[in-house]
Amino acid sequence: MSNKFAGKFIVLDGPDGCGKSTQSKALAEWLRKQGVDVATFRDPGTTHIGEKVRDILLDPENGAMGTRCEVLLYMAARVQLWEEKIKPALESGRCVVMDRWLSSTCAYQGYAGGFGEENVIRLAEMCLERVWPDLTILLDVDQGTANRRMIRERDRMERKGKEYHEKVRKGFLELAKTGRNVEVIDAGREVGEVHYHVLRLVAERF
Repeated sequence: MSNKFAGKFIVLDGPDGCGKSTQSKALAEWLRKQGVDVATFRDPGTTHIGEKVRDILLDPENGAMGTRCEVLLYMAARVQLWEEKIKPALESGRCVVMDRWLSSTCAYQGYAGGFGEENVIRLAEMCLERVWPDLTILLDVDQGTANRRMIRERDRMERKGKEYHEKVRKGFLELAKTGRNVEVIDAGREVGEVHYHVLRLVAERF
């Protein structure tokens, strides 16, 4: 099992409230129980620089921030994360499990924000050595279910309107049609059932 996952890059992504943090942790724990050396990171964040950028991006006081600024900040944090954490982990043979990656910027800023998904991808190709993971699992959930799950104070991105978040969900589903190792799971189900389908996808792929 450990050999099959050595150097693999797996991302769980989706709209706010889809359960990606819960599912990425559960996947990492399951892999570790199988003897796989796993590294987990969040995007944006993890690095010292990335966490500072994350604070800027998600602070509700920064309401004047536009989509282009968001794109550049997310990409800057991602580049630092790649260089400082992800690349060394993959090169050492670890399996990397991520909470969000480029797919989020495609859906949020590219599709919902109007920057354009292909523009996001072109920028990523200029900035990153590697753009796409070995597998991206999109956890799809309707906005009503997502809202019921987010029982906490919401950050700047989460506070954007209903129409915006509906576009985000559509952006993720459109990305799944591109053939870039992206698979979709219905995340509106019970946590354990979603976890089962995540494991099934991972087993089928690797």
